[in-house]
Amino acid sequence: MIAGPTAVGKTALSIELAQQYGGELINGDSQQVYRGVEIGTAKATAAEQAAAQHHLIDVRDLSETFSAYDFVQAANQAIKTILARGKVPIIVGGTGLYLQSLIEGYHLGGSGQHEQMRALREVLAQLTDAQLFDKVAEQGITLAEPNRRRAIRALEIATYGEQLENQASSDEFLILGLNAERQVLYSRINQRVDEMMAAGLLAEARLLHEQFRESQVARAIGYKEFFPYFDGRLSLEAAVEAVKRNSRRYSKRQLTWFKNRMAVDFEDVLAADFKIRVTQKIERFLNDNN
Repeated sequence: MIAGPTAVGKTALSIELAQQYGGELINGDSQQVYRGVEIGTAKATAAEQAAAQHHLIDVRDLSETFSAYDFVQAANQAIKTILARGKVPIIVGGTGLYLQSLIEGYHLGGSGQHEQMRALREVLAQLTDAQLFDKVAEQGITLAEPNRRRAIRALEIATYGEQLENQASSDEFLILGLNAERQVLYSRINQRVDEMMAAGLLAEARLLHEQFRESQVARAIGYKEFFPYFDGRLSLEAAVEAVKRNSRRYSKRQLTWFKNRMAVDFEDVLAADFKIRVTQKIERFLNDNN
């Protein structure tokens, strides 16, 4: 498993390792599952996807949802398929909830409750903000941040909390955490956003704004910041700066999740011995599990 903040270099390393160790890649990013949004999700390019077999990319339409539960089910199936071919599964991504759920088990409802949870989520999604937060108040729930996603999540937990499951994976995982000095990482993030803009990010954001405004991916960093611009409430320069700022803040949250919730040890991607250290970890892991 290759984990780390946005723009740290996970994709490039994963392809190199897949080629070196006969691996296939499993996407562990919550937004790259969607078809039609290539740039803002930092999806592997066609050339990169041709260089190594990829799984769980472009598996949902923009109008569909994709949850941690969906990821765990699909990723476990992909792992079985890859192992059956005698290949090495390599999970790559920065969505901490997905990666942790894959290893430790999905914490909110198992397969027996999933359809009911999905139905509840669809009902809650139809409510206005006022109606939704009224339901939250009726349950006596206090939200750290009063947004719709947290409200719906809290109501799901309140409804299905007694059926929580925590079935850890039977597979052994080696987690390779990638990081870089903060200012270097921030510089990479800023540069990536500039490159995304040159590649056509604005067109993807406009598509979501005009046709899929309420979709799950439309709430992602890199798209939602342009909505005020399209509505005439913000300049394009300010919107681009908001993408950079929110991406930098997100990278901090990613690192906090991996360090505190998954106890990931990180390697500095700029260290002179980075590739040597990574190779040594992989060799020890493969030898211990063969």
